[in-house]
Amino acid sequence: MPDGYGLAETEKAMSAHVAKLALDLPAAAALSSLNRAANAVRNHLTNAVLREHDLSWTGFVVLWCVWIFDGLETRHAATVAAISKGTLTGVAKTLEGRGLLRREIDAADRRLVHLVLTSEGLALMEDLYPRFNAAEAEVVARISGGRLTTITNGLRTMVQTVEDKSWKTPQAD
Repeated sequence: MPDGYGLAETEKAMSAHVAKLALDLPAAAALSSLNRAANAVRNHLTNAVLREHDLSWTGFVVLWCVWIFDGLETRHAATVAAISKGTLTGVAKTLEGRGLLRREIDAADRRLVHLVLTSEGLALMEDLYPRFNAAEAEVVARISGGRLTTITNGLRTMVQTVEDKSWKTPQAD
């Protein structure tokens, strides 16, 4: 990165700054790299694919979740999209206003709201997702198949660790 704040410079600054602290540096490096990679990929995919459809990353994720599950109750959509219910409310209103999804009140329990893609939303996802996936493939193209599987399994293990109900964060005394 030409401005001097790229990956190598950041890792060097971090190591110098925290050298005196008792830390698990491999864990810090792994999660720092994960965060940087996630942000870089998110920005790339937004600019390469989503922007032409005037979709935010979160809007796309919500559409994708509703699409793959053929509709979702709002609390489940928030969980699958890994966003708050409040964020989902705003995103769903925007997507509904664009005619890409609709909110349906549950017939058995009027307190529940389901999100369903409209025909326009379905057509968009069927057109958009193959191009999105092609951009995903470009991002990982320099990683060999075996290494990609190892990385994927490691990332899944991290998610499963966080999702595991028996795993608890340390409590302050």
